[in-house]
Amino acid sequence: MTPSLLITGVYGSGKSSLAEEIAYLLDQRQDRYALLDLDFLGWASTGEDGPGTGFRLMLRNLAAVAANYRDSGIDRFVLAYFIRGPEALDRVREALGAPLKVIRLTVPYHAIEQRLASTVTSGRREDDLREAAASLAASEGVGVEDLVMVNDRPLGIMAVEVMTWLGWL
Repeated sequence: MTPSLLITGVYGSGKSSLAEEIAYLLDQRQDRYALLDLDFLGWASTGEDGPGTGFRLMLRNLAAVAANYRDSGIDRFVLAYFIRGPEALDRVREALGAPLKVIRLTVPYHAIEQRLASTVTSGRREDDLREAAASLAASEGVGVEDLVMVNDRPLGIMAVEVMTWLGWL
């Protein structure tokens, strides 16, 4: 089975942008794939509060969506999501039900500030910036990756490097 990809890193590191660029290249080759920004699979107001509520919902949705894609003949997934530690990664792998390679993006904090400041949802992004700073200070997400990439080059170049590393090119 083809290995799938999870791009991880703190808010503002460029996960979604790199995932979109990889999806663009896969489209150009007419490869079968699914792009999933996992934040959206857990972004809901369920009336439940508490730590992990959104994560648990995301995992249930990921399992269902991945199964639907596999039923459609797709076995290559490009995922974007911030993984805080090995237990969370194990749960994502289990929900996906496919081999998974992980790339962690790094970027200087001042670049994260610039990226998040330019978005239209400023209130939410201020929270994201605080969370990114706390995650960086606590070294969350460090060590879950198979490869670390500094997000300091054009996305097209990085996407080709990732696809080559995965054996997709």
